[in-house]
Amino acid sequence: MRVCQLLFALLFLFLLPVPGNGGIISGLQKYYCKIRSGRCALIGCLPKEEQIGRCSLSGRKCCRKKK
Repeated sequence: MRVCQLLFALLFLFLLPVPGNGGIISGLQKYYCKIRSGRCALIGCLPKEEQIGRCSLSGRKCCRKKK
């Protein structure tokens, strides 16, 4: 019985999300940025671009060309 409990505990630890990685939320934000014809910038937008949102919880910005 203890082996089953140990295996369950290990499985639970491996399925936990990694801290700092938004997983589903970041994926949805990236997808929403692409729908709005934007791109994900690591540091900041280029001078001819405007920020229209965020691509992740860690601070990546969603940028597109100014109209």
